[in-house]
Amino acid sequence: MDPFEIREEAEITAAGVRRIRSGHLWIYAGDVKREPEGAAPAIVKVIDAHRNALGYAFYSRVSQIRLRMFTRVADAPTVDLLRARVQKAIGRRAALVRPDSACRLVFGEADLLPSIVVDRYAGCLVLQTLSAGADAVKSQLVDILRDALNPAGILERNDVKTRRFEGLEELHGPLWGTIPERVEIAENEIRFLVDLSAGQKTGFFLDQRENRIAARAYAAGRGLDCFTNTGAFALHFAGRCASILAVDVSGDALGQARRNAELNGIANIEFREANAFDLLRELERAGEKYDLVCLDPPAFAKNRASLPGALAGYKEINLRAMKLLQPEGILVTSSCSFHLSEANFEEILHGAARDAHRYVQILERRGQASDHPILTGMPETHYLKCFILRVL
Repeated sequence: MDPFEIREEAEITAAGVRRIRSGHLWIYAGDVKREPEGAAPAIVKVIDAHRNALGYAFYSRVSQIRLRMFTRVADAPTVDLLRARVQKAIGRRAALVRPDSACRLVFGEADLLPSIVVDRYAGCLVLQTLSAGADAVKSQLVDILRDALNPAGILERNDVKTRRFEGLEELHGPLWGTIPERVEIAENEIRFLVDLSAGQKTGFFLDQRENRIAARAYAAGRGLDCFTNTGAFALHFAGRCASILAVDVSGDALGQARRNAELNGIANIEFREANAFDLLRELERAGEKYDLVCLDPPAFAKNRASLPGALAGYKEINLRAMKLLQPEGILVTSSCSFHLSEANFEEILHGAARDAHRYVQILERRGQASDHPILTGMPETHYLKCFILRVL
């Protein structure tokens, strides 16, 4: 069935109308008054109680996010519109694309392509379609990407839990072409081997790219990199630090980090498999001191219900890090939890400093890289917070 043969409608409440007009792209199930019956279409026409056309949306019958607005005009969308949106998103990143570079080419709602993610790793692409509506246009997306970029291969990384909320199975595998076991990329003259099939997210934490480059300018002396994963921050620091202890709980990730260090001829990083929470306390008890500490943990707050525990976790690791720093030391600290706002994160950092009996200066407030733009009106597109602090 052609997903662009649109015959069905969804009527939304006045609250839903206000949400769309505010610039948000999502309509939740509670604001849908009437929706299609029978076979679920990929795209529906969205109307109000007076049957005024509000636009067209990807439709997900079983998801709490029932509608994801694709257009806000009366004319029905076509595959040509999908192609134009993808091409524009790629064009916005033209300055970031080199033969060996990696970047996000499509960032879902922020590029007006709801629940669609495309990442580029050198000559290979990774595609995610994270809603039922987006999944229905997957074959069209593959054709569009092949025509636009002629990649060596396109890999599907739909092995994410969010698809379960859409009634979709988790899928993982090549969609077209050839996908090598590992792809070599370059970032700020540092080279990385990326496992596209098994790496975090789509293979690498692309959203921290600009933060790694910025933080490198502050690196010096003895460094500690917690939650190092495959070593991205640590490798950027290595050229400016005398030594670095890079820590992660995953032995597999550390194996990749060691290979990345070898690839760059870097020998001043000690990789240690450990729980960062436990190790921070052990280092404090041992009286260790560092000139630079980096904290880049996974999202502690996966949902709103987990936020109280997450707040305690963020405070704990930042408190321990501050106690380990020499006077005038640098703390690079991040949160990728959408449910933790930048203001709340700053409040946590202030509380940690108070309890550590230290003062902190904010040197830089940072966020996700520019290939992960934030769409005004959609706070969900702003998830990564990064502070570079001087601890006095």
